[in-house]
Amino acid sequence: MIRLKALLVLLAATLLLSAPAAAQTRSLSADEEFILQELSDHNTAIRTMAGRFVQVDSQGGQIEGTFFLKRPNFVRFRYAPPSREEIISQGRGFYVIDREQRTQYAYAQDHVPLRQFLGEQVSLITTNLSDVVMSETHVAVMITDDSPIGTVQVSLIFDRATLDLVQWSLIEPSGVETTFSIQETEKNVDIPDHYFYIDPTYRSVASPQ
Repeated sequence: MIRLKALLVLLAATLLLSAPAAAQTRSLSADEEFILQELSDHNTAIRTMAGRFVQVDSQGGQIEGTFFLKRPNFVRFRYAPPSREEIISQGRGFYVIDREQRTQYAYAQDHVPLRQFLGEQVSLITTNLSDVVMSETHVAVMITDDSPIGTVQVSLIFDRATLDLVQWSLIEPSGVETTFSIQETEKNVDIPDHYFYIDPTYRSVASPQ
């Protein structure tokens, strides 16, 4: 089974979807505020998205899969074989599904890092922002957030030309880092509601620690 912390990392930066007001940890320059607003507006306009993701852990282990996003609050991450796991949110929490064991366990939405990015509006300026680094090609936005494993550091990487999110990484309190990249994305496509269906016959189990 894919470890729970890695699953939460995957949810931590789910394609920048809405953030409530929160205290910044440093002030912004005029240029930084301008680019953050551009990024926020661009990602707010994305109502659905589908594509592939690649997850790489600190030891170089790599797992791939597909994702589907429908705002607000609907998301599905499906790990490719040999894994049989996927994560589904229907707005009432996140469910980790094991298709082989036919089990599920729930994880409260308010306990997932950056869960606020699954709502209606993106507002990077009002996140727990710790730093912004800009280059000619990319913008890196560093955010801190609380989670069941402690305070985590999330780095969101955007393509400066397209304003799209292309990669994110999370550093756990232990120092373990997990990085995700997304590719082959399609935006504002039709995604049926049944993509987020959870089989009610799946047995409920306790979440791993």
